[in-house]
Amino acid sequence: MTYLLAHGVGGRSDLPIPLFYAYAGAFAALVASFLALGLLWADSRFRGDRAGTVIALRLPARPARVLTLLVAGYTLGLLAVGPEEGNAGPYLVYVLFWVGLVPASLLFGPVWRGLNPFRLLPDRPRRPLPAWLGYRPAAAGLLAFTWMELVAPEPAAPATLLLFFALYGAAQLAGTTVYGHAWLERGDPFEVYSTLIGQLSPVGRRADGTRVLRNPFDGLDAVVPAPGLVATVCVLLGSTGYDGFSSAPAWVDALQSGPLGRTGLGTIGLLAAVTGVALLYAACLGAAGLIGGTRGLAPRFAHSLVPIAVGYLVAHYFSLLVVEGRHAVVLALGLDARVDQNAVSPATVAVVQVAAIVIGHVVGVVAAHDRSVRLLPPARAVAGQLPLFVLMICYTVGGLTLLFAA
Repeated sequence: MTYLLAHGVGGRSDLPIPLFYAYAGAFAALVASFLALGLLWADSRFRGDRAGTVIALRLPARPARVLTLLVAGYTLGLLAVGPEEGNAGPYLVYVLFWVGLVPASLLFGPVWRGLNPFRLLPDRPRRPLPAWLGYRPAAAGLLAFTWMELVAPEPAAPATLLLFFALYGAAQLAGTTVYGHAWLERGDPFEVYSTLIGQLSPVGRRADGTRVLRNPFDGLDAVVPAPGLVATVCVLLGSTGYDGFSSAPAWVDALQSGPLGRTGLGTIGLLAAVTGVALLYAACLGAAGLIGGTRGLAPRFAHSLVPIAVGYLVAHYFSLLVVEGRHAVVLALGLDARVDQNAVSPATVAVVQVAAIVIGHVVGVVAAHDRSVRLLPPARAVAGQLPLFVLMICYTVGGLTLLFAA
């Protein structure tokens, strides 16, 4: 089956915004926000998990999870016995589920927590979840899913997807049986993915499960540092970056003619992208710690990478969701309808993509600044942010370059 995820509408190099103006606008926004924050924002203003107005409304989670289980069974049935060509299963997985979780979580908070069918299992842990495990299982699961999406020889083949979900289901069943629902909060890659994105939603949950309406910055500030959190966000950033780079002509030629083959070289490329993002982050946070005289900053600033990752995800998948999302519905319902592949103009795609990346980085700068003035000595708070500002500039340049040069 042909790989369905040909991202974007047309080539990004043809989008009607010159790269120079995209760089100039991004730099202006980042510099202005950095200077304004340094001059006007001397004290931490975000309250994290303490913020928000309690929402009295309680939605029935069990019926929603049962319905999700039925939809998941229907999707797996399509993959198992559906037609080889025109199978709706891959579209439902890659487009409506994987990409659709981004806007759904931004609007309504951690939606997969409420829909996750594994939460139908009883919460009877045999032992507590080890603290050292943290988000590491989720990071590994997200890396496995993105490897399947971007590197596997036949990522849209039903057999590939069925194998992945068999392994995923076995891991979640085993983890929930041993550690209860605490496993799903840290070990289910899709729940972690949705929850991190949902921290930017005005609708959120406190640590005790209370639903609240809150400033998205407070939601972002409520992200609790834990082992594997940096790795999880770096997987999202690096995999999206690799996806943009993988369509470059030189890389396509290397994949087709290299001695390692498409899968071997693609695996190295994906791991290199994730590692590069992580090393740059570690180097800049290490420098910030030296300037600020504070150690162990890397996990405490991981939350500032979340809006950057979300910006990349929105920029990269916007046109895919709009166009192929309707195609997925048409196929899943067996409708006899044509989907307009030019439903979104290149101008609209360009504006959304650049705006998503720039806004994501500005939000990251604000989140990092607020955390800096809280953790670093007042005399070093602004100077300690310079490596973080350099980090944001590097990520912005990389994101825009991949966006327009791919």
